Amino acid sequence: MGETMTPAHDNAPLSASRRDDQIGNATHSLVEPKGDSQSGKTVTIDRPRQELYDYWRALENLPTFMENVVLVDALGEGRYHWVVKAPAGKTVEWIAAITEDRSGEFIAWASEPGADVPNSGRIDFRDAPGGRGTWVTATILYDPPGGIIGKVVATLFQREPAIQARRDLRRFKQLMETGEIATGAYTKAQLAEEMD
Repeated sequence: MGETMTPAHDNAPLSASRRDDQIGNATHSLVEPKGDSQSGKTVTIDRPRQELYDYWRALENLPTFMENVVLVDALGEGRYHWVVKAPAGKTVEWIAAITEDRSGEFIAWASEPGADVPNSGRIDFRDAPGGRGTWVTATILYDPPGGIIGKVVATLFQREPAIQARRDLRRFKQLMETGEIATGAYTKAQLAEEMD
């Protein structure tokens, strides 16, 4: 009596899972992890998994919902040139290569040497329980910039990616479910949620 059974696995998205081993396994599954700081967020989107994967896999689409992404340009052979907004009106750039790709399930990438912000990541697409759409999980490893940009900006980058990932996933959800991204003012509840 009073015995608690621990399930072998849970259906929670990685960023909401209480099982650190699942998050660790996902991080280690990144083919070429680049970076020391990890950001992971999940959103449920009421669209089929393959449709969401297909939109995301055309990486040139990312600026349509990622606020800070200025450009993703295909270079061929799974390589892409990224231009991303940085504080103080600057941009950072890098070349990233797709390291692993399974249609309808996940996309993984890693920046090549010389990136302004070394990074790697993985986007997972899983069926949500009960036919409630798709869980989209973004797991990103990155090294915040330093050097000339300075310690203050590095501190900004250490905090910002988790908040930005949540915003971008929320914008992706809006775009995929409604065909547009709402641009109204944030409520206090939305601001508080982003700061979690």
